[in-house]
Amino acid sequence: MNLILAFLTTSEWFYTIVIVAYLVTVLSIIAVVISENRNPVKSLAWVTAMLFLPVVGMVLYAFFGRNLKNKHLISRKKKLRLRTREPFRLIEESRLQLSDANRQQVRLARSLTGATYYPGNKIDILTDGREKFDTLKRDIANARSYVHVQYYIFEDDNLGHEIKDLLVAKAREGVKVRVIYDHVGSFPMKKAFIREMKQNGVEVQPFLRVTFPQLATRINWRNHRKITVIDGEIGYIGGMNIADRYIDGGKFPCWRDTHLRIVGPAVSAMQYSFAIDWNFTTEQLLEEHTRQYEVGDNDDAGIQLVTSGPNRPWSNISLLFLKAISNARHRIYIQTPYFLPTESLLKALQSAALAKVDVRVMIPRRCDSVMLRRASYSYVGECLRAGIKMYLYDKGMLHAKTVIVDDEFSSTGSTNFDFRSFEHNFECNAFVYSREVNSRMAEIFMRDLDDCTRINPTAWRHRPAIERYKESLVRLLSPIL
Repeated sequence: MNLILAFLTTSEWFYTIVIVAYLVTVLSIIAVVISENRNPVKSLAWVTAMLFLPVVGMVLYAFFGRNLKNKHLISRKKKLRLRTREPFRLIEESRLQLSDANRQQVRLARSLTGATYYPGNKIDILTDGREKFDTLKRDIANARSYVHVQYYIFEDDNLGHEIKDLLVAKAREGVKVRVIYDHVGSFPMKKAFIREMKQNGVEVQPFLRVTFPQLATRINWRNHRKITVIDGEIGYIGGMNIADRYIDGGKFPCWRDTHLRIVGPAVSAMQYSFAIDWNFTTEQLLEEHTRQYEVGDNDDAGIQLVTSGPNRPWSNISLLFLKAISNARHRIYIQTPYFLPTESLLKALQSAALAKVDVRVMIPRRCDSVMLRRASYSYVGECLRAGIKMYLYDKGMLHAKTVIVDDEFSSTGSTNFDFRSFEHNFECNAFVYSREVNSRMAEIFMRDLDDCTRINPTAWRHRPAIERYKESLVRLLSPIL
């Protein structure tokens, strides 16, 4: 009997200690969430999860709630060394032949990221995957000095093998070839595929490799950038990854995307972005220079390359989109595969539409993620009420990420119009200031409207209640989708 009582006493103490430790842990995490001074709605959501679903809340917070703000990927000293290799001199915003609104936006981008404004760039807009990759392969084949490749997804399918074989051939010729791929985005890529590149002189590095000890601390922050730099003269940026579906559509009839081929001084900004990510993954500082350009007064496109990431103190691209939308006077055209705007961006779009700006948003009818499609659909009703014209792309998967404002500004890159791109991913967009490029982008948008159905507000309100409930339920997860 005494042994039983002693056992019960020990068990009671054990369980008491476990419960107290558990409560202290939960309360400590709640204190951390509150002390970070985040968006009150988001903080309240985390606190509610901790209080009512403590186990689930702790697991979700470990994976999706951590904050990387003000963490540096590269030291200030190394940044300065990379900057000194940049051959282009800064231009005062007051000298730019832009509208007052766009000059202000250029200043904002420089204030947020230090982004240099580069005039005198020639831009090819590529909307077909086969054309883009044929052009890219031709440029890589002509490389003389170096090829820097960075993609979120690099698959070892037919296209992946073609690119890999080409990179290996260039490395054997003595061209310096470096590849960064996202470890989660390219997780299916076989080790033998990577090993073949490495054994033939291609330097290959994953961004934020996820292994079991670092699973919770790394899996939520992905490098979504899609950049290629060739000899410091040619740059590619946009929404296309290296995978067959970007050519043949995969499970969709077609895969509609947008990529830019850039020739001009802005390529040095792409090289700078790649060099920072390369230093983060390898601690090596790249020595390659970019071509020097003599830039005078001409009508070629001005570009700022804007990067963002969860480590930055501000949501750079989100703030710049907000500025562009708020400045709009005539039109705002948006193409995005996932439409999950922040509250401020949603209000800015609604305000613009209510002020009789022509606001049009194009999203895919069928999406590569059912959850993201439902979450996107949950915002449609609010947009329609404000007079925003919403379109469903019927032809296939719409993966283009473009923003067109008025007659002078357009942007494309890796950034989706959603929480994950704005707050959790490492992204990169070309902010283009050019009436000619803006006109071409607007023509492409209008051409895509021929393959769309405009959403009728009355019909949308009368959809089945179960569908609307599912969309509202998934919307609760928008900040972490």
